[in-house]
Amino acid sequence: MNEEFHRIKRLPPYVFAELNRLKSNARAAGRDIIDFGMGNPDQPPAQYVIDKLIETAQNPKVHGYSASKGIKGLLKAQAGYYERRFGVTLDPDTEIIATLGSKEGFANMAQAITAPGDVVLVPNPTYPIHSFGFLISGAALRHVSAKPDESMLHDIDSAIRHSIPKPSVLVLNFPSNPTAYVADRGFYEEVVKLCRKHDIIILSDLAYAELYYDGNPTISILEINGAKDIAVEFTSMSKTHMMAGWRVGFAVGNKRLISALTRMKSYLDYGAFTPVQVAAATAINGPSGNGSEGYIEDVRNLYKSRRDILVSSMGRAGWQFEPTKATMFSWVEIPEKFKHLGSLEFSKLLLEKADMAVAPGIGFGEYGEGYIRIGMVENEHRIKQAAKNVKKMFSEY
Repeated sequence: MNEEFHRIKRLPPYVFAELNRLKSNARAAGRDIIDFGMGNPDQPPAQYVIDKLIETAQNPKVHGYSASKGIKGLLKAQAGYYERRFGVTLDPDTEIIATLGSKEGFANMAQAITAPGDVVLVPNPTYPIHSFGFLISGAALRHVSAKPDESMLHDIDSAIRHSIPKPSVLVLNFPSNPTAYVADRGFYEEVVKLCRKHDIIILSDLAYAELYYDGNPTISILEINGAKDIAVEFTSMSKTHMMAGWRVGFAVGNKRLISALTRMKSYLDYGAFTPVQVAAATAINGPSGNGSEGYIEDVRNLYKSRRDILVSSMGRAGWQFEPTKATMFSWVEIPEKFKHLGSLEFSKLLLEKADMAVAPGIGFGEYGEGYIRIGMVENEHRIKQAAKNVKKMFSEY
């Protein structure tokens, strides 16, 4: 009875656990920690969304079990968003399912489609659930380059030729967490062509679809001809609508894959609380029912402003790095004089000496070493204060 359970043994120690403990201890000691570590939005959703939640919750008929697949109004709202934003037509009945955030949907999809020993292609570095969802399901992981260019296409092709058994699934995540890489249409066309040829499922994580800053809107893989034959895409309301704690996400795309996820979830949950789903539909549709593009633009501008202040203030502190092109994160190389520490120890040093919490790159895979991730989840005043703390720390070393 003292032996570790099989699936637990497959999970490595959680890299962020020690930092979370140190952060907690620092706060308990009265220190003011400026927390850039987790991608947790610091703003509430739009007031009309909160009002709809309250209004719906007043109805005594909505407090029973909800629909695991998602209520019809929410599924139709997501179909409308894809039509407006990407020009992609989806059938709400067969090609969309609501999930308890994209993380839960992704993990349950891995359970639904993976047999022990299946080979799954996962970028490195990447968001942990992309790897661990399949690891828990018994898959064998093969890492590919995280950059959406010839290096990733080469790695995919090499894996197809040399893996036994042949890879069954490819995970994509653009804009990427943590690296903030953005894929263009040409890359998606090449990867869809390759995966269709070899009958490989694509799971695309598009959680940061609306957080782009170079003027070129991100695209959905489902815009590519033939992608629906093999692909499912995951989106989330956590970042775009400041609804992280509400746990509302979606999986859309290939009917067979959506059906498998629907069946899996039907055994595991009854869906989000109905008033949450009603309010989420209102968030997508916007106050006028024609879309929430104005609100989304405000969110994008908020993060862009924070990005610019982060880059300029840290630059004045002696830490130079390029502005991120997308997401709510900056993926930053460790300064040269601290590189010998590695990302975990450097993150601890920032916490101890600059009262600044970040995520170490090693937590996103071995090829994340040498970097840290800074979440732009503190206001402009706090960002400037963190830069002053960093400048003081740098001067001491």
